[in-house]
Amino acid sequence: MAGAMTVDGTIRIDRPMPWIGRLLSLPLLAASAYLLWNVALGLRQDFSGFGRLADDLVPVLVFTGLGLLVGIPGLILLTFRYFVVLNESLRQIVITRQFGPLNIRSQRDLADYHFISITDDYDPQLTTYDVNLCGDKGTAPITLSSFTKREEANRLANELGRLLKLPARDYVGTEPDAGEDSEG
Repeated sequence: MAGAMTVDGTIRIDRPMPWIGRLLSLPLLAASAYLLWNVALGLRQDFSGFGRLADDLVPVLVFTGLGLLVGIPGLILLTFRYFVVLNESLRQIVITRQFGPLNIRSQRDLADYHFISITDDYDPQLTTYDVNLCGDKGTAPITLSSFTKREEANRLANELGRLLKLPARDYVGTEPDAGEDSEG
């Protein structure tokens, strides 16, 4: 469950990575470690005088490439974080996607967004309720958080509405507009 933290007019909403994503990273990292370990063993053998690097150069490069090709997505899955920072005093929104040492940030103007919506995904088996920051047509909504209980979504939407002085609108159970695309 994501929560909102408020400090000095700044609201930070973390969207945690599902545990299944972290679990899926482990086989990728294990396969990468195995491939890179074999590269290290081959290089140790070549540099200690029991082999020639010229003979092992192609396998070393192939195993290194495969190890990195498998390991980088595993590292991304293991360390991925997504959070939104709403700065009321600067009237800006910063969306950060972070994995490992890499940060990808996008900045938007808070004045472009006029209300907070609560929507559902129309799945009768496992419904999730999304809290979105929405603006006029043409402004891509920002999904702030997803919940499995409607009360939690209402609580976050009302809290954010109070802090940002924006109305919270509940669209659960309504059909989406015909001409709109849903982006997050």
